Amino acid sequence: MLNFLLASSNPHKTEEFSKLFSGDLVQVSSAPRSLEVVEDGDSFQENALKKAKAYWDAFGQPILADDSGLCVEAIPDELGILSARFGGNGLTDRDRAELLIKKMENNLTSDQRKAYFVCHLCCYLNPSEIFFFEGRLQGEIGFAYLGEHGFGYDPVFVPRAFVEDDSRKTLAQLPEWKQEFSHRAVAVQLAEQFFKERRGQKV
Repeated sequence: MLNFLLASSNPHKTEEFSKLFSGDLVQVSSAPRSLEVVEDGDSFQENALKKAKAYWDAFGQPILADDSGLCVEAIPDELGILSARFGGNGLTDRDRAELLIKKMENNLTSDQRKAYFVCHLCCYLNPSEIFFFEGRLQGEIGFAYLGEHGFGYDPVFVPRAFVEDDSRKTLAQLPEWKQEFSHRAVAVQLAEQFFKERRGQKV
């Protein structure tokens, strides 16, 4: 059994990762305390590694860290690794999501509203064993803030499958679907497959 401490101060993430991993091979728990880590890397992977290393140095246990964000084609330099800081300091998650809707109000077609969530997962077993996994979820930015599940930009992100079926449900309206198909779910599935194969188990 691999027991990871999660390098995050976000309680939503601990709960989400605990549910995403099957529990047969990997368990995730909150770190004894959260650390202030400067996420000034140039990529999601670099930021995930910075967090993982800082928590490893502090606690000396296997660490699970992720850096995730929303990438929007129409404004490629405004979100991405800066997603949590979009719009500046002092904004709530809802403020940022609603600001994004406003910035996209003149982008009316699906091609103009393309976006994807990305998760870079870092599994830091020790300084000699560091593994990365990437998951993505394609979709587009919705026209309204919809749904009460999830967090962050979930209420304004419409996964591609729900663009194509014309229901235009946001990720915040799809908690069960998100559990299986989100960017974090995809990264976790890849991680679990890797660790099972590494242990010589049948996938």
